[in-house]
Amino acid sequence: MNRRRRTKILIDGDWCLAKGMADEVTQRYNCQNIIAPRQGLTMVRMRESAKKSLFYIGEVLVTEAKVELNQCIGIGIVVGIHEEMARQLAVIDAAYKAELPETKKWEDRLLKAEQLIKKEKSKQQTELFETTVNFETMDV
Repeated sequence: MNRRRRTKILIDGDWCLAKGMADEVTQRYNCQNIIAPRQGLTMVRMRESAKKSLFYIGEVLVTEAKVELNQCIGIGIVVGIHEEMARQLAVIDAAYKAELPETKKWEDRLLKAEQLIKKEKSKQQTELFETTVNFETMDV
């Protein structure tokens, strides 16, 4: 599983999963903060649909953290003010880069969490479609 997919699952799903995974690593290994969790602004890029060109739509507040674990650096960035989550993402990223044995058993948990996220999104989408108006059946 690649970093982007893994991070999306951890952010969109239950944050207890990320906490449990990060705690599992920090209890067994020495994890040093390189950059303590801090807030910053980052530019958001979008693609203009007609010309297919990139442009910056604006800025968004993020919390970022950087840690070192077994001589591997992990980075965690999350939208909003969420210092613990940013650090947990950094620890998990470093654990994957260091190829720790704990990461092998995380795959199943992440896949199950991804299925729950998909199920919840489809449920929300179904509820949204139930509220749409069919203008063809309205009286003129």
